[in-house]
Amino acid sequence: MENKAHALIAGAFVVVVTVLLALLAIWLTRDNTRRDLYEMSTGETISGLQPQATVRFRGVPVGKVERIGFDNKVKGNVLIRVSIDRAAPITQSTFATVTSQGVTGLGFIQLDDNGESSQRLTPNDDDPPRIPLKPGGLDKLLKQSEVIFKLAEEATTRLNQLLSDDNQQAINTAVTQLAEASGSINRVAKGLEPTVATLPALSRDARAALQSVKGVTDEVGVTARRLNEKGGALDKLSEGGAALAAGVQTFSTATLPKLGEVADETARTMRQLRRTVNAVDDNPQALIFGNGRPVPGPGEPGFSAPGGNK
Repeated sequence: MENKAHALIAGAFVVVVTVLLALLAIWLTRDNTRRDLYEMSTGETISGLQPQATVRFRGVPVGKVERIGFDNKVKGNVLIRVSIDRAAPITQSTFATVTSQGVTGLGFIQLDDNGESSQRLTPNDDDPPRIPLKPGGLDKLLKQSEVIFKLAEEATTRLNQLLSDDNQQAINTAVTQLAEASGSINRVAKGLEPTVATLPALSRDARAALQSVKGVTDEVGVTARRLNEKGGALDKLSEGGAALAAGVQTFSTATLPKLGEVADETARTMRQLRRTVNAVDDNPQALIFGNGRPVPGPGEPGFSAPGGNK
């Protein structure tokens, strides 16, 4: 009887201790945080996301995933219900993305806000408001994978065309020609070294020539100023030109008409002298006997035609 009593006491002690430990664990793990329910609907794949997954707002844990199912309002969409700490700044411009955590591949909800609205999203557990769920980086990459594969295939095809035998031969020829051109450039550069060495002397000579030209230009400027001064050479030349113009005008108005009359008289005298010379040449006796009677003309008495019968 005494052994049974000890065993009963020991069993009762173990039960009491177990209950106390359970109560302590419940008390230590109790969550007094007040959370509001929100929903997210998406037509994208949410691989890796499980119930009880963490909900983070810009990296800070603010809640967890309560349930994952199908959306009754939008056919074919997946509905995610989450509970979020009431203290989290959930506004009407808050949006969510599904992100993978580390190398494990486990998904979680990442919340962010673009700042377009500061009005808080009013919670309602009976009809939870919805937060837009945008595609994550992995989803965007999967969507673009087909395009990326096509671009990679095109790049591979073009690379194969570039590395064809003909193109390789052309590339080798181009490289050879480039090497020859480089050698030619080096030879030209070496040939130009003496010319380059003479450039400083040429520069000094050019500077001296410019200084000489400047001196000549200054002298020309001084000479031009002297010529343009009042009473200078140009002024005197202008006065001489005016006097010459006046003399030419006087000569034209007074002397030229007289010269014209003398020339006319001389011309008449010369014509008269020419007639006299011609008459003497035809009848030299006229100088002694005079001109005599004139020779009868046709129709006059005593006229005889030249070459006629006498």
